[in-house]
Parts: sequence; C-alpha cells; structure tokens
Amino acid sequence: MEFHEIVNRATEIRELYRRLESRRHGRPWTTEEIGLGFVGDVGDLAKLLQAQEGVRNIEDWKTKLAHELSDCLWSVIILAQESDIDLESEFLRTMDELHRQVSADLDNLASGIDDE
Repeated sequence: MEFHEIVNRATEIRELYRRLESRRHGRPWTTEEIGLGFVGDVGDLAKLLQAQEGVRNIEDWKTKLAHELSDCLWSVIILAQESDIDLESEFLRTMDELHRQVSADLDNLASGIDDE
C-alpha cells in the first residue's frame, strides 16, 4: 500500500468520526481535542511497551500494541492534515536531515571528535 492510500483511508475514518462527533456533541472534535486524544493513546502505547519488556502484565499485549501503534499513526496523519502539513514530504525531508546529522556524528566519533 502506498502512503497516499494510507492517508486516504485515515481520512475516510476521520469523516466517519466527524459525523459521529457531530451527532454526539453537536460538532466535530477540534484539532486540539484530537491532539489530546493522541496524548491518551501515547500513554496507552507506553504501558503496552512496558508489557513488551515484562514490566507490566497486560494480557494479549502484542495485539493491543499493534492496535495502539495504528491508532497513533492515524492521529499523526489526521493532525498533519488538520494543520495543512504534507506529512509524506516532511517525513522524507526530516529523514534526510536526520541521516545527514547522524552520519556526521558517526564520522566525528570515528575521528575521535564528539560534539556533545
């Protein structure tokens, strides 16, 4: 599946949520409310990662972890859209930047230079 197809699928689900939120609350959630929901999902994700490491006992943690990672990805995609960010382009640009930065740090360490 191409990234734009993932974004399209996330958008379909967002539209369903807009309808549900409007019926339940008289309006769709704001970007801020979606962001707060994302924070809650990240908290759930952290607990599941603890379960993966054996620090927490959560039944069926791997299935729940996969679900929570998907929830978090959905939130990031929707928050990017709501903020008029081209996530695919920005992700690639950021990865290029990180690649250059980490490669330079590795080169510096190999040369005995550490900028930290």
